[in-house]
Amino acid sequence: MASIRKLADGRWQAQYRPFPGGKQITRTTRRKTDAQRWLDEQTTALVSGNYVDPNAGRVTFGEYFERWAARQLWAPGTERAMSLAARSVTFWDVPMRSLLRSHVEAWVKHMQTMDRGPGQPPGLAPGTIRTRFNNVRATLRGAVKDRVIAADPGEGVRLPRARRADAAMQLPTAAQVRTLLDSADRDFRTFVALAAFAGLRLGEAAALKVGDFDLDDRRLVVHRQVQRERGGGVEIRAPKYGSERTIYLADGLVTVVRGHIAHLPGRGTERWLFHGENGNPPHQNTVGYWWRKARTAAGCPTTKLHDLRHFYASGLIAAGCDVVTVQRSLGHSSATVTLNTYAHLWPTAEDRTRAAAAAMLGEVFAPADEQLTNDGAA
Repeated sequence: MASIRKLADGRWQAQYRPFPGGKQITRTTRRKTDAQRWLDEQTTALVSGNYVDPNAGRVTFGEYFERWAARQLWAPGTERAMSLAARSVTFWDVPMRSLLRSHVEAWVKHMQTMDRGPGQPPGLAPGTIRTRFNNVRATLRGAVKDRVIAADPGEGVRLPRARRADAAMQLPTAAQVRTLLDSADRDFRTFVALAAFAGLRLGEAAALKVGDFDLDDRRLVVHRQVQRERGGGVEIRAPKYGSERTIYLADGLVTVVRGHIAHLPGRGTERWLFHGENGNPPHQNTVGYWWRKARTAAGCPTTKLHDLRHFYASGLIAAGCDVVTVQRSLGHSSATVTLNTYAHLWPTAEDRTRAAAAAMLGEVFAPADEQLTNDGAA
């Protein structure tokens, strides 16, 4: 129901009720034409599905985020990441209805140039900026769906360009992996081997139990991961992106794991493969300490533990494994993620053409060359 009426002071008041039983919205103007124009705009928005409650946009971004976040079904790690991103914005106290694209652009610029303290390079990495930006945009899209704002002010905002995967990825050589294994402490050597030859993430390897292995059948089932809790504790939960999977183990890795289990205290399948504090598996800080110690001893100061996962993926690709096989082995959420990360490692059409031609050359000329050699010897 919408109407316009003239007030005693000569002004005009437009009013409408957007939803049956809802609160009536009013606006007062000096001219009737202005009141009619505003009322037409609101009616059109209601009919087209683009209606936004004029009063809802008075809440600040921070107030809306707190309300929106409270009803989201997030894992603890996601909750921390979303909160970190939202609280890093430079428009926390800006009313939602006043939020502009320029606010979002200024925040992105701030992340790119911010002072991170003594000894730290200025600004966040492009990948970190993209992650925080996407998390905040999830909030803004929620506000659009809640009809708090009419459109997402983050739409179309440009982000710093990240390095190409082939340029940013650091692949250890086989010799470096061997040196890292030789330099790691005895118990941690198995951890390194599982990262390099089974492609496990840090949290997945840390959460392994003896019962996760079927060494006779040379299989490992990834059931869980370790996440660090605030205060230094650990939390056990399902692997990220629902990446429970079975990994088929090489004979050499089976031997390494079998030897590791033989030295574990106690008996039974519920024993942790690696130990942290208070009977728990190790968390990120503990594994990080073990890794820094090993890579320093190996003379590989810039190698990351995650680079061993890339090493495993590159080996699968070099052996001719297809995209889906690599995706399942790594526990990626989709083949697209695998291609976005490792497409540069797959042979190109030119590589396959050369290999096929080389095989044909071998078939055609090798017997003739052998015959010519025999004739010459005679």
